[in-house]
Amino acid sequence: MKSTLTYLSFLLLFPLFMMNSCSASNGDKDEETPVVTTRIITFSGYEWVVRTTKDDKQGPGPNFFSDSEENVWVDNDGKLHLKVVQRDGIWYCAGITLRQTQGHKKYVFYLSSSVDQLDENVVAGLFTYKNDEEEIDIEFSRWSDTENQNSQFAIQPSYVAGNKTRYDMNLDSNLSTHFFDWQADKIDFGSYEGHTLEPETSAIINTWTYTGEDIPPLNDERLKINLWLFRGNGPTDNKAAEMIIDRVEIL
Repeated sequence: MKSTLTYLSFLLLFPLFMMNSCSASNGDKDEETPVVTTRIITFSGYEWVVRTTKDDKQGPGPNFFSDSEENVWVDNDGKLHLKVVQRDGIWYCAGITLRQTQGHKKYVFYLSSSVDQLDENVVAGLFTYKNDEEEIDIEFSRWSDTENQNSQFAIQPSYVAGNKTRYDMNLDSNLSTHFFDWQADKIDFGSYEGHTLEPETSAIINTWTYTGEDIPPLNDERLKINLWLFRGNGPTDNKAAEMIIDRVEIL
């Protein structure tokens, strides 16, 4: 009887066997390994699987990812918090995956934290992912170099000429809006000051349209959000890092 119940439990939990992954940039390749997690959060009206790597480091980084409520939670105002924290001398990163594929849509992220001020070793990612060559990215990081610009739009593989554009973001507040509009023949990107899709000219941080050969096909991709450490190196200030997202819209 016990073995029967165990098998039935496995069938019920099978949809939660997620191929957890994060954004591949600057040669930092992903490593997808199925990990069992039963933690699901509801954010912006969607269900998301919280990533965990248990006791193993995985890409990108590599890093430990934790599904602890200290790393990932939704507050009383409905805002999502992703946090890189240190516990017992080990840094744990954060990531979530949308349970259902959405395909050709406009993905809009309303951020409520100063992602332009992240430590140089911290990477924040907003992206769709199927594999390392079917990925659309908005990323905030200096990639461990203080001289680097702190933001980028990218299509993987990003090492291909024309598949990436970098820009500097210097926010006047902790509010910003970022989107990519994934269509069959192009992908439009934008980053704006404040929470708006109709910005004043002065609020437009950067825009980009990609029409190259690496537009991902529709292939059961998932929307993902993560916060991680480049090459697994802890923050240079030895402080926890956080990204707060007010809401996500899929239009």
